[in-house]
Amino acid sequence: MEGGVCYRPVQPQPKPRSVNDWIRFVARQMAGAELCYATGMQEPYPESEYLVLHAFGLPMDLPASQRPAPPVDAWKRIEALLVARIGHRQPAAYITGEAFFAGHRFVVDERVLIPRSRIENILDDPRGFTPWLPASRVRRILDLGTGSGCLAIALALAYPKARVDAVDLSAEALKVAAINRERFGLQRRLRLIRSDLFAALGKERYDLIVTNPPYVPSADYARLPVEYFREPAMALSAGADGLDLLVPILRQAPDHLQAGGLLVCETGDDVQEILMARWPDLPVEWLWFHFGTSGVFAVVGETLAVWREHFI
Repeated sequence: MEGGVCYRPVQPQPKPRSVNDWIRFVARQMAGAELCYATGMQEPYPESEYLVLHAFGLPMDLPASQRPAPPVDAWKRIEALLVARIGHRQPAAYITGEAFFAGHRFVVDERVLIPRSRIENILDDPRGFTPWLPASRVRRILDLGTGSGCLAIALALAYPKARVDAVDLSAEALKVAAINRERFGLQRRLRLIRSDLFAALGKERYDLIVTNPPYVPSADYARLPVEYFREPAMALSAGADGLDLLVPILRQAPDHLQAGGLLVCETGDDVQEILMARWPDLPVEWLWFHFGTSGVFAVVGETLAVWREHFI
């Protein structure tokens, strides 16, 4: 009965008369089911609204007062939704087949991590990466561990004159990234490469390397809510201390950065503390966000190259 697979929803009595009634009904069911919302809309009601509107084929931006009557098969659709979300603990993005990132909509499924990188906060800032790297210098970008391609595509759209390489070890993830690349018409500027980190990149060098690698320590991964186990394990778990990929990235990134090039890397809060304890002199700038934490660092390639000679 993993994730409550035997769950069977009970039809509401009396039957909801409006779309808004259905949204409230689903929200109550979800709120009582001890679900995790970290991979979705963060709270039961907005996630319920998102899922019900999707199930009924209605746009998210349609005002509540203008929503039409529910479809005649409303319960059949809601029942399937509840079985997926509560019974199988499927994240909302996998139920709808889409996720939003940096203001754009992407195709996602169980082959890729659901987009939620803190690097999105940099893209949402009008300054972007300019405090560390002038936009005029950004001609080649690497997204290391691209998954659905959301970050690579957002970067390509933010820097329309740049060429972007998107790397992932998972061939299945790259298939999803290819779907998204085509949806945004970026086949000429965005190259998808299957590689174990930098292994297949040869002597390629970039002005900007951005990465949101797996960084969850194995003990923490084992304690995650069920929803996270619907995502690819290789996109989350990263060894005993969460550094299995971060250390090779620190070691190899300088060899793939142009002069003055910038590495921006997400680590999460816990692994940030692990890194700072292991290497107090790690010469990176931790980027603090409006929610009061960081978990993302930036460092110029030359600075990292000097440091690695002594510490790695």
